[in-house]
Amino acid sequence: MTAPDDDNPFAPRRNTHLVGHEKAERLLLDSWNSGRMHHAWLIAGPPGIGKATLAYRMARFVLAKGGEDQGAGLFGAPPPPESLSVDPEHPAARRIASSGHADLLTIQRTWDEKRKRFKRDLPVDEVRRIAPFLRLTAAEGGWRVVVVDGADQMNPSGQNALLKILEEPPPKALILMAVDNVGAILPTIRSRSRKLHLEPLSEAAVVNLLGRYAPDLDRGDAVALARLSEGSIGRALELHQAGGLDLYRAMLGLLEGMPRLDILAAYKFIDDVLRGNDEASWSAVTELLGWWLQRLARASARQELPPEVVAGEGPLLARLAGPDRRERSLDRWVEVWENTTRLFARADSANLDRRQVLLNALLSIEEAAA
Repeated sequence: MTAPDDDNPFAPRRNTHLVGHEKAERLLLDSWNSGRMHHAWLIAGPPGIGKATLAYRMARFVLAKGGEDQGAGLFGAPPPPESLSVDPEHPAARRIASSGHADLLTIQRTWDEKRKRFKRDLPVDEVRRIAPFLRLTAAEGGWRVVVVDGADQMNPSGQNALLKILEEPPPKALILMAVDNVGAILPTIRSRSRKLHLEPLSEAAVVNLLGRYAPDLDRGDAVALARLSEGSIGRALELHQAGGLDLYRAMLGLLEGMPRLDILAAYKFIDDVLRGNDEASWSAVTELLGWWLQRLARASARQELPPEVVAGEGPLLARLAGPDRRERSLDRWVEVWENTTRLFARADSANLDRRQVLLNALLSIEEAAA
């Protein structure tokens, strides 16, 4: 079972709107217009910046254009296309949006219904669906396209299964792989693929996209989410849906008393986070606390405060990472960040008591701030 996105008009397979990656789009388009389209592409970059959206944009373009007669007509050959944009009402676009295009195969991690999130690994059985799919004749007389979303989550067996396909690709086959960590991909796969690296979006681009995808947000909250997400519209939307901005404000309110932790306030904060066993809240608070510790360590190293996410954050960072504390605090904050990151990872893998895990993380911050 895949993630339920039937009600999400902005899911990558439905989203025809892409900003901030014009250079990557131009490279794909030039390759198509040259008549020498490479059979495999690694689309790499941080999570949530539009890699899968770009992959589906290319798939939509190829499946809409690939079956058309490109020969010369009465007035000669048509000019080459200047954009990957396809009308959302085009039959190919509509079938892709509804997961009903016979010439498109999507490979992605399966959905964990209990935890309401994607599982960590992309199963080898999913990857093995690619070879028989590509051996079929294109249903519409053009190309066959495979989108592998989260290709860096394939295990060695899955990567070797994909490698065999890349070694002898069939004609008019296109494999688009979206990856967060290109280093996790086998060198032999990387060498047989063209690489596209996407950069994080600008703060202004994330704010504008939030206005489109979450019109209920006021601009101040949109700017705060853009700074929290560091150029990832996907992360910004996830935080918005999980109440991440309110969690961040509550977390900073608790940390404001450092170097002394108000233990009663800490217990209340933890109770609020874990109420109802909400996976989204747990994921959000562990991500935000780890991110803030990393931010604090950077501020200590550079002796330069980053822009505030929310009002009042600057004085807290200045107090904990100020020049009078630099020599003894930098290593300490890096150590706290590393230990906390490992602790949160163990909490998920070993099913530790989340209440105690969060309390231990807060106590370690108190100790480092003393």
